[in-house]
Amino acid sequence: VIVATARALKMNGGVLKTNLDQENVTAVAEGYKNLQKHIKNMQSYNVPVVVAINRFTADTDAELAKIQELCQADGVKAIIANVWAEGGKGAVELATEVLARVEEEHEFSPLYASDDELTVKIDKIVKNIYGGAKVEYGPKAKRQLKEFAKYGWDKLPVCMAKTQYSLSDNAKLLGAPQGFTIHVREFVPKLGSQFVVALTGNVMTMPGLPKVPAADGMDLADDGTISGLY
Repeated sequence: VIVATARALKMNGGVLKTNLDQENVTAVAEGYKNLQKHIKNMQSYNVPVVVAINRFTADTDAELAKIQELCQADGVKAIIANVWAEGGKGAVELATEVLARVEEEHEFSPLYASDDELTVKIDKIVKNIYGGAKVEYGPKAKRQLKEFAKYGWDKLPVCMAKTQYSLSDNAKLLGAPQGFTIHVREFVPKLGSQFVVALTGNVMTMPGLPKVPAADGMDLADDGTISGLY
């Protein structure tokens, strides 16, 4: 299940964050390139794909219809999930579709072989999933690759730590870019769970938190009323 929003598609279509509440079907269509890439990525694993459109209050019927139309053209059903406004009732159609698809017979096709070396696995991810052209390894990453080979860690599965805003490691490169370079600066071995994390670009693995957490503004009254959640 791929979760998509009209807002995200408009942003990938070139709309500024300050204007995302304004209807822009053209930008939705332009930004669909990003969602289309995610759809094709998941289809490459030979598994069923369903798109869940997470509806926001400012979304228009025309924008949502355009997403469904474009998904349908790629052989994927897109269903509007209105759980924010309707709770579980707003996800019944989506859940029904997912249940139907999981009953279908499909044989998962992995992207890489488990015994591929780390560099081979990363190369396949970058070229086939992200749409990039090549991978560059920083000095520390190169040293680690040699070290990992000594200990037999060079055949472990890999988890790519990358910005969530782009298919590249550059948060400003939106849409479905191609031909870019992914920069691996270092690796973090997770030997307990048997995989290696590749840190790309300037990504940070610890999210930034505000000085005053949102929890400070939340309260639970004696009658059970919760306040301060939004």
